[in-house]
Amino acid sequence: MLNDPRTHGLWAKTAPAAPPTTPLTGDRTAEIVIIGGGYTGLSAALHLAQAGRSVILLEAKDIGFGGAGRNVGLINAGMWVMPDDLPGELGEIHGERLLNLLGNGPQAVMALIEQHAIECELTRSGTLHCAVGDDGLKEIEERARQWQKRGAPVEWLDAAETERRIGTRAYRGALLDRRAGTLQPLAYARGLANAAIKAGALLHTGSPVIGWQVRGQRHIVSTGTGSVTANWVIVATDAYTTGPFETVRREQVYLPYFNLATTPLSDNLRRSILPEREGCWDTKEILSSFRMDARGRLVFGSVGALRGTGTAIHKGWARRALAKLFPQLGEVEFEAEWYGQIGMTDNALPRFHKFADRVIGFSGYNGRGISPGTVFGRVLAAHVLGELPEADLPLPLTEPTEPLMRPIKEAYYEIGAQIAHLAGDRF
Repeated sequence: MLNDPRTHGLWAKTAPAAPPTTPLTGDRTAEIVIIGGGYTGLSAALHLAQAGRSVILLEAKDIGFGGAGRNVGLINAGMWVMPDDLPGELGEIHGERLLNLLGNGPQAVMALIEQHAIECELTRSGTLHCAVGDDGLKEIEERARQWQKRGAPVEWLDAAETERRIGTRAYRGALLDRRAGTLQPLAYARGLANAAIKAGALLHTGSPVIGWQVRGQRHIVSTGTGSVTANWVIVATDAYTTGPFETVRREQVYLPYFNLATTPLSDNLRRSILPEREGCWDTKEILSSFRMDARGRLVFGSVGALRGTGTAIHKGWARRALAKLFPQLGEVEFEAEWYGQIGMTDNALPRFHKFADRVIGFSGYNGRGISPGTVFGRVLAAHVLGELPEADLPLPLTEPTEPLMRPIKEAYYEIGAQIAHLAGDRF
């Protein structure tokens, strides 16, 4: 994508082609203009177009260019925050609404994939949150207890069952979430784009929004080559926001994350490593994640950016870590490498913002974009259609606020990950 193999790596190599799109030219009108071609914007465009509304979506780069095309591909339920803590963070009403919405999020994603026949390597095997040490074990036991009392199909696994499912003795146990699964993230974004276009939405790529103004009861959103006048504006750019709504970006601290994909493993190795193809991540502060793709490539990732000195450091650490986790792998060759930025809010929860009358957006997915982005797009569409009043939204209205020392924190995360990986998993 954009001729840079380190932006989308394996996903750009294996995803079906994006639908044909062109930059916006001239002055256009629509009922709703959507800014951003990730999961939130595409889901909103699809649901609004299906309801018969005229929709124009503007994407600065390509469909799925931001986090939607770079992430690991885990369809998770919920957020990082413990379920019982959400009402305390958001209030009882919004906390329970968000738990219900995101708990059912993976099912919504899978239903859309089925409905629109999206080819995105969907698996329904669940995910495994892997416990590192005693503290990690306590964490997943408590998370399992809190979800189970809400009736969620989650299960705590002991070390022996965890070893059987993953193929390593590295973990004390794991939390199996049967609601969850994996997919090819860029393929899913492109599939949503195809579905939105078929429903009647107009999608324009290569169209960065550089201006926004209010004229009477309408909004004018402008790019370098055209403009859209609309009744509603949906801001769906999240951590990659630039232009007039850049406060969304400044509200979040960048956490870099990279992924490396091996060449396809042999049938014998595929039977011993993740034979049921769950997606995994661990409880370390500088976490690791891993999963299989449809061709049997092991995708392994962690915090860090593949640039400058970080490239060699993180790749060297990944080889050592994989050798420790899966000694049966032997010498590892990486077929693809890529990285992006996760936007982290100060309480690890998403935000709902109203930038003006009928100018709205959700943001701050904290590394949980697939399921929340999809369902939040649907929620935004329902609100615009008048089906869901603001008082019934899953998040309270908040004003964007920039965290203290944001640039320093971002530099710390990138440099700190290099320091940790330089010393980590050495024998």
